[in-house]
This record gives sequence, structure tokens and C-alpha cells, in this order.
Amino acid sequence: MKRIALLGASGSIGRNTLEVISNYPEKFKVSLLSVHTQVDFAVEKAQELKPEAVIFTDNNDVYDAIDLLEKQNIAVYIGDDGLEEALKNCHYDLLVNSLVGGIGLVPTLTAIQQGKPVALANKETMVMAGELVNSELDKHNVSLIPIDSEHSAIFQSLRAGNANEISKIILTASGGPFYDLPKEKLSSVTRDQALKHPTWEMGKKITIDSATLMNKALEIIEAKWLFDLDVSQIEVVVHPQSIIHSMVEFCDGSVIAQMGLPDMRVPIQFAITYPERKPVNVGRLDLTKVENLVFKSPDTDKFPSLTLGYEAAKIGGTMGSTLNAANEVAVDAFLNNQIKFTDITKLVKMAMMNHTVINNPTLDDVIASDSWARQEVYKCIS
Repeated sequence: MKRIALLGASGSIGRNTLEVISNYPEKFKVSLLSVHTQVDFAVEKAQELKPEAVIFTDNNDVYDAIDLLEKQNIAVYIGDDGLEEALKNCHYDLLVNSLVGGIGLVPTLTAIQQGKPVALANKETMVMAGELVNSELDKHNVSLIPIDSEHSAIFQSLRAGNANEISKIILTASGGPFYDLPKEKLSSVTRDQALKHPTWEMGKKITIDSATLMNKALEIIEAKWLFDLDVSQIEVVVHPQSIIHSMVEFCDGSVIAQMGLPDMRVPIQFAITYPERKPVNVGRLDLTKVENLVFKSPDTDKFPSLTLGYEAAKIGGTMGSTLNAANEVAVDAFLNNQIKFTDITKLVKMAMMNHTVINNPTLDDVIASDSWARQEVYKCIS
């Protein structure tokens, strides 16, 4: 029985993870789970699954829930610090980190330092501190399996060859809802329009990131650290059908792709059952019903976030943390109708231009650059 610590249980990845786990009750058990504001959901799942602990990262309206859970001998932890404390005190065999944002970094490091493998959907972990995370993975001899569909596809495709045989990787992007929209109309895009993704059902933040293509910028940085690549080995193509999830080109010209209908249960299950594969009840790809597979070069003039992602990946150090923090604040401001859609990348670029990079950063350096970038963007917005 593999005991799983699930962070971000009420989000899209978290709910899909719970469904995957429920299909194999003899193999997996949720030992702790965290939510932010979905208190009722956490209580319902806790009563059903009987975990060792529940973490509420938002302490509003949780006191009745705490009383109810503690009466059932389920430990309760509160706040961001509660995430780290729970991981140190509770028993688990695998961390599934599906938190959104920079909050996911410290729990990932905590699990690694305890010698626990990580199934990672929190891309910000590697964007902010990929160099530091890799150092800790080597130090503690721990594995990290990506859950993001693109990086899972790369991870799976790499099984066809050795690391020194890679020519390049090709990350696919859906292009989001505005890829064919004229550039001059982007500034008038509304919140509701941006939240209508053509392919995937995701949380608000990642949906906006997909609309600006910042999500792909983050994935460029993440891929550099996950797969020990030079930035020149990372290519992005727009593939609106989201059938090919990403590809690896090897030195002999062979291109290995991972394909399938867009369904996050597949990479989630692969991550938690690795190195095995198990059956999963998802739709199967019928190539005779796929009219065409389209691939386009990304328009970096219309979507400058990709250029920022490549730049941050090349510079390294604390630039990834700066880009990520600036983007989080800018996206939140857009969702609250404080700025225009096109202001998101402008604010990120401003923070990057004003940032003094620290190379080989410590965790304190990463956190400090994150805080600095947030304050810079807050000041610009206000």
C-alpha cells in the first residue's frame, strides 16, 4: 500500500488524483491532504478516506471543521507553515504536489529532504529553484516524476533513448483561446474570455497563463532543470488539437512522441504508479477520427511571454523566481479587473529588467527574490 500526501486536493489535478487513487484502493491510500479554501470538500474527503491529517492553508471558517476532524482522530494543520509541519510529522511514501504558485516550493524540498519521492504538478517549484531542487534530489537520492502533460510526455519519450542522445525536446502548446486573435485586439480581452480555454479544464491561474502563453514560458524553464538541458535544446510549437503532448528528437533524427486524448488522469496515474503502467478508464485515441494534426511556430511578437521564458532560462539564478512571482501578482490583478490582459507580460518584463540576479541561489535568496518581485509589481499596479 503506497501512502500518498496530496497537496492541493480540491484543484483540478487534486480531484483527478483522488479519482485515480479510488480506482486502486488496494494499492493507494491518501495519508494527508491539503486544501486552501474548500473546507467542506476537505471535510467530506477526510470522512471518506480517513487520512492521518488535513491541512487548511487558509485559516478562515475552519474552526468547526477542525473540531469535527479532531473528534475523528484526524490531525489538522493550519496555514502555509502547516504544510511543512504536516509533512515532517505524518507518514507517507509519495508526495503529489498539485499546489498552484510559489507556495509549492518549500513542501517539495521538505519531502525530498525526508527522502520521499515527489510527483510534481507544481511547475513553480522548478521554475523558482530548479538548481537547488536538483542538488537536493542528488543529495538524498530521491526521484521526481513530472505530472504536467508536456513534461510527462517528455519523461515518457525519453525512455526510448539515453540522455546524451537527445538532440532537442519539443514542447507543444495549445495556443490558448487567442492565438488567432489579431494582436491589436488583445488589450481589450476580458477576464471571462481569457478563462475559456479551448482544450483543457483548469484552474483560473493556469488558464490565464495558457492564454498569455506564460504557461509555456514556465515550462521552458522547468524543462531545463527537469531534463538537464541547454536552453537551445528546447523548442516550442503550437499544436491546437493537444493530441501530441510533447516530443523528443534524438541524435539520429528519430522523433518520439507521446500521444493521447487530453486527459490529465493519464500523466497523474503514470507518475504515481511509475515505473509500472496500469489500466485507466479514459477515452482512447482513434487516429481515423483525427482529421488533422496542425503545428505552427509560436508568434513571439504577439505573445512575448515566450521570449521572457527563454531569457529567464538562459540567465538562471534568481531570474526564474522573479519571473514567476511577477506573473502571479499580475495574473491576480487581471483576474480582479485591475489591469489589461496585455499588461501581464509588461509587468513581468519590468520586474525582470529591474532585478539584480543572484547566481547559485540559496532558498533564502529564492524567497527574497520572490518577495522583491511581488512588491515591484504591486507598486506598479497601485
